Amino acid sequence: MAERARIAAILGPTNTGKTHYAIERMLGHRTGMIGLPLRLLAREVYDRIVAVRGPGVVALVTGEERIVPPRAAYWVCTVEAMPEGMGCDFVGVDEIQLCADPERGHVFTDRLLRMRGQHETLFMGSDTMRGPIAALVPGVEFVRRERMSQLTYTGSKKISRLAARTAIVGFSVDNVYAIAELLRRQKGGAAVVMGALSPRTRNAQVDLYQNGDVDFLVATDAIGMGLNLDIDHVAFSSLTKFDGRRMRELQPNELAQIAGRAGRGMSNGSFGVTGEASPIPDEWAEAICAHQFTPLRKLNWRNADLRFGSIDRLVQSLELPPADERLLKARDADDLMALKSLGQVAEVAARASDPASVRLLWDVCRIPDFRGISHAEHAGLLEVIFCHLHQRGGVPDDFMARQVKRIDRTDGDIDTLSKRLAFIRTWTYVAQRKGWVRDEMHWRDTTRAVEDRVSDALHERLTQRFVDRRTSVLLRRLKQKEALLAEVNDKGEVTVEGEFVGKLEGFRFRHDKDATGQEAKTLKTASLQALAPHFHLRADRFYNAPDTEIDFTEQGGLMWGSQAVGKLAPGDDALKPRVVAFVDDEAGPDVLQKVQRRLQHFIDRKVAALFEPLLNIQHDETLTGLARGFGFRMVEAMGIIPRVEIADDVKALDQEARSALRKHGIRFGQYTIFMPLLLKPAPTRLRLVLWSLKQGLDEFPEAPPAGLVTVPNIADIPAEHYTIAGYRKSGSRAIRIDMLERLADLLRAEDSRSGFEAKPDMLSITGMTLEQFADLMAGMGYKAEKAERTKVKAVDAVVPKDAEAEAARPLEDPAGEADADTPVFDAGQSAAAGAITEQPEATDATPEVPESIAAIPDAGAAPISETPVEPAAEDPVAEVAAGEVPVGTAPDAAVAGAELETFYTFTWGGNRGNRDRGPRREAGGREGGQGNRGRRPEGQAADRPRGKGKGKPGGKPGGKRPEREDRGGSKGGKTFEARPPRREKPIDPDNPFAAALMGFKDKS
Repeated sequence: MAERARIAAILGPTNTGKTHYAIERMLGHRTGMIGLPLRLLAREVYDRIVAVRGPGVVALVTGEERIVPPRAAYWVCTVEAMPEGMGCDFVGVDEIQLCADPERGHVFTDRLLRMRGQHETLFMGSDTMRGPIAALVPGVEFVRRERMSQLTYTGSKKISRLAARTAIVGFSVDNVYAIAELLRRQKGGAAVVMGALSPRTRNAQVDLYQNGDVDFLVATDAIGMGLNLDIDHVAFSSLTKFDGRRMRELQPNELAQIAGRAGRGMSNGSFGVTGEASPIPDEWAEAICAHQFTPLRKLNWRNADLRFGSIDRLVQSLELPPADERLLKARDADDLMALKSLGQVAEVAARASDPASVRLLWDVCRIPDFRGISHAEHAGLLEVIFCHLHQRGGVPDDFMARQVKRIDRTDGDIDTLSKRLAFIRTWTYVAQRKGWVRDEMHWRDTTRAVEDRVSDALHERLTQRFVDRRTSVLLRRLKQKEALLAEVNDKGEVTVEGEFVGKLEGFRFRHDKDATGQEAKTLKTASLQALAPHFHLRADRFYNAPDTEIDFTEQGGLMWGSQAVGKLAPGDDALKPRVVAFVDDEAGPDVLQKVQRRLQHFIDRKVAALFEPLLNIQHDETLTGLARGFGFRMVEAMGIIPRVEIADDVKALDQEARSALRKHGIRFGQYTIFMPLLLKPAPTRLRLVLWSLKQGLDEFPEAPPAGLVTVPNIADIPAEHYTIAGYRKSGSRAIRIDMLERLADLLRAEDSRSGFEAKPDMLSITGMTLEQFADLMAGMGYKAEKAERTKVKAVDAVVPKDAEAEAARPLEDPAGEADADTPVFDAGQSAAAGAITEQPEATDATPEVPESIAAIPDAGAAPISETPVEPAAEDPVAEVAAGEVPVGTAPDAAVAGAELETFYTFTWGGNRGNRDRGPRREAGGREGGQGNRGRRPEGQAADRPRGKGKGKPGGKPGGKRPEREDRGGSKGGKTFEARPPRREKPIDPDNPFAAALMGFKDKS
């Protein structure tokens, strides 16, 4: 007598090992089949069995995937795809409590009632199914399994306060994405698991969580269907869901199925809600923790004995009511609604006129609505597929190729890729149906390859959007309390554990600007911990760096290459500024002290090098009295003082004091007392910074570009800013003070009373046009009168006779050139060989006279011809030929008239307006004290140029200008003052040329 087949129900809460038990029982038989609720779970179980028995004996059958080796012994399927009539020794159905599901319950109920193994049948699920199974399955054996760990309720927590290894459950795609985005910003990211994902995408996302790349998982209620993950806590973001038709509250047994994912193996777990969800009622929480729920009383059912005589008979058979009171007629599923819609189409109704056509139509209607666009759209697609199958016996290859090619793209965002994944699942399902396509293996491989490419792209987009790898990696390493590995490249970019975290600018770390909130805090904590040794290494390299690598900015910053390492601060002395180093506190006091010391050395040496003349004045002990005081004033002014500010001090200096100061490079100019060496670009740049620090300015004036004689005069910039930069305002521009003094030297030689014109040297010094020069002179106190005159061209000038003779001289005249180039006192020192160097002796011999000439009597006068020969008359030649233009005359002179040119006449305008005037001429007409008629010191000048007029004082040059009372003129004679003769230096007797020079002096 044959052994009776065993039928058992393995019931209990989650984490009891029911699925694991069923797999072991199946592998104990020669053949077996197990049905699972999700394609994802089917793939997971398939991989586990393949790892044990190898791929040659394991088959995987789902709606979109079919792997059937020739010697398949163990079949892993989704419940809907379980093939009938296989006669396997073992049959198992997991999550049997889904018999009560409104959408899919009738499929599970059908397997409960009709699917059996030859030797053993197992149904795994919740305790709530004990009553219906006992009533509907005779001879069933019940096995109760207890949970291996405890489950507790923790109440409500904000997402930001959730601990690691937490799964947050959402019940819509938008909700899942929003939670994942929040976790990325605050916790480094999360993995995303949804039922609509392909197994490839889902597995890749789960690996992120399982490997520890992220500590959080955001999922739909799909994780409640047997997915085994290392979850410590499950948080519900909502207690309601849309079941496809309406929003409804989740029941305690549904919450328990999901919450039971927490605590795997012997590890305890917990569950709760987030701040956005309402709290779980206490009685519900107690029921979930104790695994006590209201038993199920009715199961969804649909007739499996179908009639294919016609579409109407098929619909009628599907809508038959159940005969058992424990069974509840299922509501219309998607396949039944599609059948009713297609039955209304005339072409479809005409084609489905026999049982085979009706069966084919029913198979087409069972294609799941993966796209989820609308019922009408889905029905339209099914109509096209049915017509192809009925008319041609299969879906045409060109039609399949067009549909697949349209989907085979990996660009786009998450939503776009999710839609493509749903679309390709439809054609993957079609390719898996036997006889629906001509080349089944080709299209199965093609659609599978497209699905894999789209799945990989979707995984990449999900990771990019919801996972911040660097934050998650850094958080994990910080928890492990291990030393973090940091690297800094030549651009200052910092990577910690291979992740970019920010830039190291000098000795300050700047985290990535894209990081905000908790992410920024994590980056900074991990980065500074990893950068600690780098700070010390960089400080050592900086301390030993040459001064050429360090520089200061015009705003007082201190740079090491392109990186800011500090700034200058005011010190007790303007020439001794302090430094403030830019060093993060985390770098430590040793690094700070080393950087400060190196910067102080740099700026001290820079001041000593660029301001050496000023420092020499401070250290010169030979300066005494007024000279020493004046020198210290120059040091305080950093080498530039407007003369008008210290006119009295200059008057008080005697020639000996001035000579001592000139030895230090001080020049006494008409407008400014300055040191020319300090006007160079480098000292000027540093002087502006030090002066600005001394004045306490917030924004420092910038140094003018090097080499410019004049710069624009900007009204908003104070005059003292120009002065410290080495310029003096004059008109619309400011002129460099050393060039101003050179210009003043030229102006002193001009007649400023009667007026003078600008010379080319004046324009050359300033680099200005005539109009700009006139504006400059007006700023200096001169009055410029503009006028016009006829322009004299070079061709109109009369060539002097001497010039004509010079032009007529032969070009080659070696003797003349030698005479011209040879100094006079060297002419007689040497002569060429054979040359005559002595005068010939005089003789009394009379030169011989021809006889013809001697015969002419001496009348005391030259003989004249008695009859002079009249010269032949010649025609007069005109100086200019008719029709020609005289040389130097423009062709259109008669029409245009004479060409005019503009010129300016400059006269001294006195102290007009608020203009500064030069130093006053002191008594006796010389500076340096009363009655000092000695030589004028270098660079000194009177307060205004001396004129060359020869008229009476106060009158017009030449004595033709009428006397003006306001000028204090008198009719007395004009007085003149002559300078004493210049004292010549004695001739050095040791000079080898002294004798020759003395000889020439004696001859003169």
